[in-house]
Amino acid sequence: MELNHTICTSLQKIGYHVFGAYSCQEARTLTNANTFDMAILDINLPDGDGFQFCKWIKARSNISVLFLSARDLEDDVLNGYEFGADDYVTKPFSLKILLKKISVILARETKNVNVYDDGFLKIDFELGVVHAGQKKSSITPTEHRILKKLIEHKGQLLTYSVLLDSLWEEGVQLLDKHALAVNINRLRKKIETKEHTYISNVYGMGYLWK
Repeated sequence: MELNHTICTSLQKIGYHVFGAYSCQEARTLTNANTFDMAILDINLPDGDGFQFCKWIKARSNISVLFLSARDLEDDVLNGYEFGADDYVTKPFSLKILLKKISVILARETKNVNVYDDGFLKIDFELGVVHAGQKKSSITPTEHRILKKLIEHKGQLLTYSVLLDSLWEEGVQLLDKHALAVNINRLRKKIETKEHTYISNVYGMGYLWK
């Protein structure tokens, strides 16, 4: 429990949106109620086996999986990859290296995404078109870049200054956070409903894609 809390806290401090679970049942409940980009799994769990949970979650979604376990035998590591793990880290481990591995895996998953589709919202970045349920909308080049940037860093808080600077480098000349907010609000009208929200405004700090 202490290690779980430490990892969750460390990820939250750098802007990730994190859920902690201490059993297979808790993790299943969270998975059924939420959408995730990555699962960090131990193998020896109170009510099950991490390998089997990996198999269960991979059958339901294409999220990344990183095993973090004291089981360091070659067969255990190979089993982890056989069940679809993107990486396998053995204890004891460096927290800094673990956080870097997580960052690399998530960046690899989103770097070349041209289509985002979660079942309700579909964004075709090549065509510049979004479908939110039955509603179809076109997005402007500025909205396109904002969406792309948020999704590439989904789960991470992008401060106003970081987001504005990165957009400026890509040719989007938004001068201040008010202009950014105007574009964000336009995007929300195109992609969000009361039941489906994606862009979260962390007051006084920035935005993140939930």
